[in-house]
Amino acid sequence: MTGTSERDAAAVGRPESLADLLGGRRGAVDATVPPVAFAAGWLVAGRSVLVGVVAALVAGAVVAGWRLRRGDRPRSVLVGLLAVCVAALVVVRTGRAEDFFLVQLLANAASALAWAVSIVVRWPLLGVVVGAALGQRGRWRHDPALLRAYGRASWVWTATYLLRLAVFLPLYLGGHVLALTAARVGLTWPLVATALAASWAVLRRSLPAGHPGLRHPVTAETGPDGRAQGDGEREPDASGSGQ
Repeated sequence: MTGTSERDAAAVGRPESLADLLGGRRGAVDATVPPVAFAAGWLVAGRSVLVGVVAALVAGAVVAGWRLRRGDRPRSVLVGLLAVCVAALVVVRTGRAEDFFLVQLLANAASALAWAVSIVVRWPLLGVVVGAALGQRGRWRHDPALLRAYGRASWVWTATYLLRLAVFLPLYLGGHVLALTAARVGLTWPLVATALAASWAVLRRSLPAGHPGLRHPVTAETGPDGRAQGDGEREPDASGSGQ
């Protein structure tokens, strides 16, 4: 994934961004289709929860099939489809249309807590996600500047989950199904796009001048360019002899 994104960024002559590294906004767009289908089916059928559930499941299956055909990871596709199935099951059990959004509400509460805690314990989740995408495992944590930058940028993502909670909770408590659907769309891909841009800006501004970037953590085993000391030409010693 990262190799393709890096080539795409280079092809258009621009620096690589978080959207390139993390696959852009496609998954966020896909996540809005089943809720919209649920609300449409529920409304057209005279507020029938059963019709809304069927519409959401069909939409979820279509999205899953489309994502598999374009080469997305099966595990990621199945997780998205499972979320739709769980939301549908909750609605069938309670009979309340607004409960289709209950899973999303709880997920945002849990995510806000997880991101905040990750920053406090110095394992910021943005670093975990990007580090995994780049195949770095935990090596980025040994770069103090990169660790600090990931921590600051992770607050951007924490804020997105808190914002969703602030909007979703009163709408859910009021039973406003159509407003919840609109909020789900408005606070999914547009918010993700904003968070990607904002966290990328925070990352870049938090790194000191001359830092080699996310792909090259500067650690005790690397030089100032982020590459292993044993790779290529050895760095000269203080005398300039290179021995």
